[in-house]
Amino acid sequence: MIKKWLPFLILIMGFIYIFLIPDEPTGIKILFKLIPMILIIYFAYLIKPVNKKKLSTIMLLGLFFCMLGDGLLIWFVVGLTAFLIGHIFYTIGFFTQWNFSRSRALSILPIAVYGFVMGGQLVDSLQSSNQTSLILPVIIYIVAISAMFWSAIMSGNLFAMFGSGLFVISDSILAWNKFVAPITFSGELIMITYYSAQFLIAFSINKFGSSFSPSITNKASI
Repeated sequence: MIKKWLPFLILIMGFIYIFLIPDEPTGIKILFKLIPMILIIYFAYLIKPVNKKKLSTIMLLGLFFCMLGDGLLIWFVVGLTAFLIGHIFYTIGFFTQWNFSRSRALSILPIAVYGFVMGGQLVDSLQSSNQTSLILPVIIYIVAISAMFWSAIMSGNLFAMFGSGLFVISDSILAWNKFVAPITFSGELIMITYYSAQFLIAFSINKFGSSFSPSITNKASI
């Protein structure tokens, strides 16, 4: 019963945070920001497959560190570091479910192009605004989230793939809005894509352990 209603509760709490909670006081804002992630982690714990204990632990750690990143992002580099650790756990988890196909492997090319273009834009903006100390952390983060996205694609799990893709979109909006140029409704867009990403990644854990896992197969797989 709890598992059945948790997604609805996550949706409601996400809506409350995004559209109803004011920016001040900061403590209340952060608390309501964390509630959907706490519920997502609990949901992932409830649906984790019994035959994938190692994977479940790795992915739950990824969710946990991303939740820390949520709360610590007011100190940008600290929050970024927590998210980086979360992405490393996700990447390890997805790579343990490696399901090779040539077509999926080639996705590394557009992902690399994204990383190069986004990284170049951010570096230019950081240099022009005299925030050069952030250049290395931002570049490392782009590499990490790109690797995470590719590892999700290589797992063949559709929920992991779409969740990771939404994570890239969310962080791209955040970075562009923060360092390059303002984006209309950036706050709402960032959090809608972010919560959706985390929910899909959490849900993907269960699908790795099921006898039927929604995935993209390729007859040319080796």
